[in-house]
Amino acid sequence: MSRQGGVEPIRPRASLRTAVVWEVLRDALERRAARLGRPELDVLDTGGGTGNFAVPVARLGHRVTVVDPSPDALFALERRAAEAGVTDRVTAVQGDTHGLLGLVPVAGYDMVLCHGVLEYVDDPGEGVRNVVGALRSEGTLSLLAAGRGGAVLARALAGHFAEAKRVLGDPDGRYGEEDSLPRRFTADQLSALLETAGLRTVSVHGVRIFADLVPGVLVDTEPGAAEALLKLELAAAQEPGFHSVATQLHVLAERG
Repeated sequence: MSRQGGVEPIRPRASLRTAVVWEVLRDALERRAARLGRPELDVLDTGGGTGNFAVPVARLGHRVTVVDPSPDALFALERRAAEAGVTDRVTAVQGDTHGLLGLVPVAGYDMVLCHGVLEYVDDPGEGVRNVVGALRSEGTLSLLAAGRGGAVLARALAGHFAEAKRVLGDPDGRYGEEDSLPRRFTADQLSALLETAGLRTVSVHGVRIFADLVPGVLVDTEPGAAEALLKLELAAAQEPGFHSVATQLHVLAERG
């Protein structure tokens, strides 16, 4: 990774799965703070769970509210925040995206993170409208969701060709009843949801383009392999041609 300031120490394998999102997110926070002329931003993390992103964001000096339905996850978040010394900048709220605007202030946040949420909500359109409702004027939304194309590629490489084909034709991008993920998206679908909610797409990045396909033993044992793969992930993330095969899609969008 090009910069490490403010990031919790993480294992190489974990960094491969989060590096692209973190790079984009950190840059967006810096730009927003500079534009507003204040170092501390109010950030909302919906479905933030144990604080994988919330705690590093708080370590950068921002105030973060995490909304998650799991009390166990929120307990782990509070413990992690305490260990990182950012308890005063992290607030845990139990709830979900459906009732979000009854839990947090309307138009109360400079940035909202909505990572791994739209796959599970009953109505993705409502979910996006609710998180957008929490944004201040010209606020920024960081949206991360499962990519349909990545599932097609993964099933095909595993030899499950019928399941790969089913993902292509299924309205929700699922490969069967045994599929644990309720829904997957294309980049166009995510951008359309955001546009309908009044946001404009600023950038789209492919996440985990190669990391989920490369054998773990290669990354863990070959000298320099993890760092080289990380650089490849970061370089390919911005290339539209790779968005269709990414395991996840990260979209940054803004009001106005």
